[in-house]
Amino acid sequence: MRLINPANESVLEEIIEDNERSILEKYNKVKESQKEWAKRSIADRLKWVPVYKQLIKDNIEELAQTLTEDMGKPLDQSRGEILGSLGRLDFFYKNSEKYLKEELVNDSETHIEKISHEPLGVVVNISAWNFPYNIGFNVFIPALIAGNTVLYKPSEFTTRTGIKMINLLYEAGVPKEAIQIIIGNGDVGAALLELPAKGYFFTGSYRTGKRIYKKLAPKMVPCQLELGGKDPLYVSADNQDLDKVAEAALEGAFYNNGQSCCAVERIYVHESLYDAFVSLFVEKARGMRVGDPKEKGIFIGPLARREQILVLEQQVTDALEKGATLMLGGKEIDRSGYYFEPTVLTDVDHSMDLMKEESFGPIIGIQKVNDDEEAISLMLDTDFGLTASVYSDKLETAEPIMQQMDSGTVYWNCCDRVSPFTPWSGRKNSGIGSTLSYIGIRAFTHPKAFHLRKKT
Repeated sequence: MRLINPANESVLEEIIEDNERSILEKYNKVKESQKEWAKRSIADRLKWVPVYKQLIKDNIEELAQTLTEDMGKPLDQSRGEILGSLGRLDFFYKNSEKYLKEELVNDSETHIEKISHEPLGVVVNISAWNFPYNIGFNVFIPALIAGNTVLYKPSEFTTRTGIKMINLLYEAGVPKEAIQIIIGNGDVGAALLELPAKGYFFTGSYRTGKRIYKKLAPKMVPCQLELGGKDPLYVSADNQDLDKVAEAALEGAFYNNGQSCCAVERIYVHESLYDAFVSLFVEKARGMRVGDPKEKGIFIGPLARREQILVLEQQVTDALEKGATLMLGGKEIDRSGYYFEPTVLTDVDHSMDLMKEESFGPIIGIQKVNDDEEAISLMLDTDFGLTASVYSDKLETAEPIMQQMDSGTVYWNCCDRVSPFTPWSGRKNSGIGSTLSYIGIRAFTHPKAFHLRKKT
């Protein structure tokens, strides 16, 4: 498998992919060790976490350079992701024992009732390339702490990053028999679905997630899917500091080159603020520096995958044919690498793919609305349900709107944000199940109920 740098299309490395035989060998290795790993106390299974955290901090520059080379994230953003992911380690380290220990739930005159949280067994983690640290840590860290063993497949686009993540786990003290890395493309991922694993955790596109869900249904094992989004942001009429709102919306739409599951992908603005907001937004978008992601001050680097350029071009063409106005960008940049201009379109509506289908790139449509009711209707007009944002000076304006959103996460005066304290979950085509929070800790366990009759 040839690993390509999306910034200049050079070959970073050629690496041997796993095959059916090596996958089975790795599966047998983690299967044979799972019961012994689970027998360890939770405190023992937590010992490596602070060591791992320190190793990541000690190697931050090398890790960030590798991540940027792998998928094109600007170097400052690579550092930001890696350092930001350490908060997840802190959360799991401080909270796992609390939420995994046996719970006494009833002690009556006749019975004692309690709940234990037992590991699933061997779990498969098919991960994503856009935030490999954050997304990977959401799964294999709590899975290991809960007593599972793991087959971890990083995306083929961030293979080198995945290898470094797992090698540091081993250096921190996690046994190699507890987690094995699987190398390869989609065919290798499909081969993992044939294994008799006890849980599957996938992050990626809706289309792939749907295929996985259908394939795994006969196994009757837990299957969690973190899929795409078409996340809306609404700017209500009562915003006084429109410059600040435009700045936040810009970052929500274009951070990581728009390649975030929860990136802002469509913006609705009250008609009284529409022209002023568009002017501010376009001005700020023009100021974003595009170029080599290793250069200081670059905000927009290359897309991770060349094929996404065609998706963006098709959305621009479709929107323009249906009456949209191109305010900025709109085409591939003529240089080596997978670069696309930051793109802003106005006069958009829901007949356009731009406002309905996932973009996953540096492109945004801004639509004018008459009032909050129209904004709510348009925000809900989607097959996805990951996040939704409301910018308003008053919580009493924003909260009724947020309550009506059919999404796993809602934001007031913020966007494109994930916290380890709250569950990360999607609705509809955005996925099923939750990671993070105490729910995400227990996602890697089976509950067992104990009914203990007292002697009378």
